Amino acid sequence: MGKIVLITGATSGFGKAAAYKFAANGYDLIINGRRTERLDQLAAALESKYNVAVLALPFDVRDEQAVFNSFTSLPEDWKAIDVLVNNAGLALGRDYFEEASLEDWNTMIDTNIKGVMYVARAVSLLMIPRKKGHIINLGSIAGKEVYEKGNMYCATKAAVDALSEAMRIDLLRHCIKVTAIHPGAAETEFSLVRFKGDPVQAKKIYEGLTPLTGDDVADVIFYCASLPPHVCINDLTLTPLRQANSFYYNRDTNA
Repeated sequence: MGKIVLITGATSGFGKAAAYKFAANGYDLIINGRRTERLDQLAAALESKYNVAVLALPFDVRDEQAVFNSFTSLPEDWKAIDVLVNNAGLALGRDYFEEASLEDWNTMIDTNIKGVMYVARAVSLLMIPRKKGHIINLGSIAGKEVYEKGNMYCATKAAVDALSEAMRIDLLRHCIKVTAIHPGAAETEFSLVRFKGDPVQAKKIYEGLTPLTGDDVADVIFYCASLPPHVCINDLTLTPLRQANSFYYNRDTNA
């Protein structure tokens, strides 16, 4: 087999775009998601278009036992994972702290923190004996600066930032790279999920902007993964031109 990349949350958004990017560059892929039908469709499309090997691995990153069982039962040829794109994550709701849904909070904690942690732990155990590998965690600009009504989403992405730094320190002795990538405003299914399927609310986020696309972020992910073995980008934030950070936007249509 060639180089192997594992991508979580591969059925949409950044994950799906990254799957196409890595496949186009000759990587064999393990793709993960909860929606088995979508995974199978993506696997078939990638194999047909790029003539690479694709293994669909359906599990919910929130399920600790399912995560670890999935990796211990991998066929031996597929255990030599070179790159993990730890992408599965979501935002739910945008409400004041005292009005927010506890169910939404728990889902974000279980997915964005525990899910990231479970997958990185399981994959790192496969990388350590080989003394090489690259873990790429998808954070968010929301993990760098907290904004109004961002409460738990911001907290979970700040945790991804801290976990990435901790992994980088602790896995240093095993020669494993760890990169955290923090996108700003990007138009995928993200906002539609956040606003519970309300397309009007979702679209407002991007008014006056040309937002990042899934392909933009996939290009950055692949760039980080394709640097020489002695080079590691530790932490990277990217935004569209008209966004400076979590607070400052230029939405002037005349600009």
